Amino acid sequence: MTNPTRLMVWIGLCFAIALTGLCAYAAEPAAMDRTILPIAQPDYPHSTVLDARDAKVPPRFDIKAPAGAPNVLIVLVDDMGFGMPSAFGGPVRMPSADRLASKGLRYNQFHTTALCSPTRTALLSGRNHHTNNMGSITETATGFPGNTGQRPNNVAPLAEMLRLNGYSTAFFGKNHETAPWEVSVSGPTDRWPSRSGFDKFYGFFGGETDQWNPTLYDGMTRVPTPHYPGYNFMTDMADKAISWMKFQKALTPDKPFFIYFAPGATHAPHHVPREWIEKYKGRFDGGWDKLREETLARQIALGVVPAGTKLAAKPKDIKDWDQLTADEKKLFARQMEVYAGFGEYCDHEIGRLFDAIAETGQLDNTLIIYILGDNGTSAEGGMFGMFCEMTFFNNVQETVQDMLRHYDEWGGPSTYPHMAAGWAVAGDTPFMWTKQIPSNYGGTRNGMIISWPKGIKAANQVRSQWHHVIDVAPTVLEAAKLPEPKSVNGTVQTPIEGVSMVYSFDKPGAASTHTTQYFEIFGNRAIYHDGWFAGTIHRAPWEKVSRRKLQDDVWELYDTRADFSLSNDLAATNPAKLKELQSLFIKDATKYRVLPIDDRLLERLVPATAGRPDLMGERASLTLSEGMDSMSENVFINVKNRSLSLTADVEIPEGGANGVILAQGGRFGGWSLYLKDGKPTYCYNFLGLEEFKVSAPRPLAAGKATIRLNFDYDGGGVGKGGTATLLVNNEKVASGRIGRTQMAIFSADETAGVGLDDATPVTTDYKERDNAFTGKIIKVTVDVKPIGEAVKAEADAARNEAVVRKAIAD
Repeated sequence: MTNPTRLMVWIGLCFAIALTGLCAYAAEPAAMDRTILPIAQPDYPHSTVLDARDAKVPPRFDIKAPAGAPNVLIVLVDDMGFGMPSAFGGPVRMPSADRLASKGLRYNQFHTTALCSPTRTALLSGRNHHTNNMGSITETATGFPGNTGQRPNNVAPLAEMLRLNGYSTAFFGKNHETAPWEVSVSGPTDRWPSRSGFDKFYGFFGGETDQWNPTLYDGMTRVPTPHYPGYNFMTDMADKAISWMKFQKALTPDKPFFIYFAPGATHAPHHVPREWIEKYKGRFDGGWDKLREETLARQIALGVVPAGTKLAAKPKDIKDWDQLTADEKKLFARQMEVYAGFGEYCDHEIGRLFDAIAETGQLDNTLIIYILGDNGTSAEGGMFGMFCEMTFFNNVQETVQDMLRHYDEWGGPSTYPHMAAGWAVAGDTPFMWTKQIPSNYGGTRNGMIISWPKGIKAANQVRSQWHHVIDVAPTVLEAAKLPEPKSVNGTVQTPIEGVSMVYSFDKPGAASTHTTQYFEIFGNRAIYHDGWFAGTIHRAPWEKVSRRKLQDDVWELYDTRADFSLSNDLAATNPAKLKELQSLFIKDATKYRVLPIDDRLLERLVPATAGRPDLMGERASLTLSEGMDSMSENVFINVKNRSLSLTADVEIPEGGANGVILAQGGRFGGWSLYLKDGKPTYCYNFLGLEEFKVSAPRPLAAGKATIRLNFDYDGGGVGKGGTATLLVNNEKVASGRIGRTQMAIFSADETAGVGLDDATPVTTDYKERDNAFTGKIIKVTVDVKPIGEAVKAEADAARNEAVVRKAIAD
């Protein structure tokens, strides 16, 4: 072969090899299959090219949201009924909601589940709450499917669907969707927000938190409680949401975001800066009966309630305002002033987030769904309200005179308040009932506003299609042009049970597409179907026992097409329709794992009888070391109504030490073992009402020491006192009486920790900010003695009743 021929062959071979490398990636990837998440990467053939210079880079696999997909912001206010916000005729001025409504749509037949956790899981998944295993709240979970308190893998959250389709996702505020026994370093963390589809989480776990001193997590990390003048979590969470959103848009302006913004407001404790309270001074002196009438008139004028609607009767337990004493009126009016200020303050901070989105130029293509309440207004404040919720949970009755002493500080950091149930009924105008009652629209009807300038032509209009919280997720998916996924993270999905509301955006007269919906919470249950509504009140929020057996419940029947407020019961005149709806309820209850209905109260609060995990179980000893903190009462050993000992091995530096060794609870109840002026001290804080202290006479010398606190419980019942004895290196150094103890709960949100008392301090002996132990803690052991059988029975009953109260309040 001649040299030119060899050269041509060599060139031809090189060209062929290079062409092979080019052709290996020539084809563009097929269209993404978004029904299987995560979206599968293309399987490119293995290259045969040696040198990268001779090969073509394949098309980059990059998951992006569909072109034009909107940003999504879902706002969920807590414990605000249909008749509270000004956007729906209520007395609480909410200018941001009003402004949004003027540019968007008000939905006046939107419904929730009547309770916190169930509504939230339904909202975030598009499936019914029992399908989410959230038949009630996590604290009352049982072993029955539908009520385990743990979202199953075949119910993927909306956030995960959006994240896997190219969205940035963030969650700010209240997370009451994670089982309390899972909120510890031991996990599992599968159902924490950061592993439920959210790239960013900043907020608190559980039903409520002290807004002045919250227990906070950033992602999966407990962060110190902020302590600076004027701090309130409502402003803090808005600041964090605004910062995250601006940062995300600065880096990736074309990547849509999904923000779930869920304030603790307006759930108790009602904590709000004083200037917001004073805006309502004297506004509620006329009482709740007058307020109901005024609200209904405004609702009709706004067009969110049909003309001619009657005001439903109040529950018989709610007194007429004119029957109250002067002191009751003064106290109750102040409670409502604080609540209203809290609501307006909340809306103001939400408005700042709206404004920040507008500043980025993103508002036109942001779908905002502003839901004004996760259920009706809360009536768990009982007939009188309370200065400190912890008194209620520990069966200590506050009198009106007790509460009036705190009139000026109500809503401030030294209070943990709730309001009287009469205001809850007024806040659910024009309906009869409140939060917890899914068998009446007072518990489930919540105002909702939707705005999306780029996607909705109509503005300042009312939509009266009947919808439910499970309809939010499919609405978002349709707006984003995303299909419902069939499989997520390897698990075949339970189909979404809600329907999209997009059809209603520009068709005010369109027929409702959500035609049937069951409701059930704690035995209170109902069914909606084609304009008819049938339900039964099994137990009122303030009642400790059910009214009758499930099979003996008395049902009501309403034609909602002609009776907006459910004030005309047709059960007696149309028994055939009632029977039809009752049968339909059983059918859906079977389909969605509502059965068996569990109306037990005390029994389902005991993990062993309810059938849910208990981290501590029957353990009698717990050994901890420095840095172990943020242990809620659900994961800490139970020290109530029993004798116990605390044994701390410490090392004291030259010059002495101060600070907390081990503490549980905070300002509104708890206990602490600490050094003050170098002296071992034990303080038991009874509900923030009285501090019992035992202190050693001398400071500890430098070196190692063992401090022991023995508490000998008096017995004879729950919440009794006992004798506290301090020992240093096995030598008794002090002894004293603890006059009374908390029988059921220390705090809804404050925790136990070694070496620091975070959030609010148990005792006035040390400050909020500077109480960390300045020596070395080697270990601390908590040993508890068995509770006597008689006391145990009483303690279980008391604790369970308190947890029922707390759980229901959440």
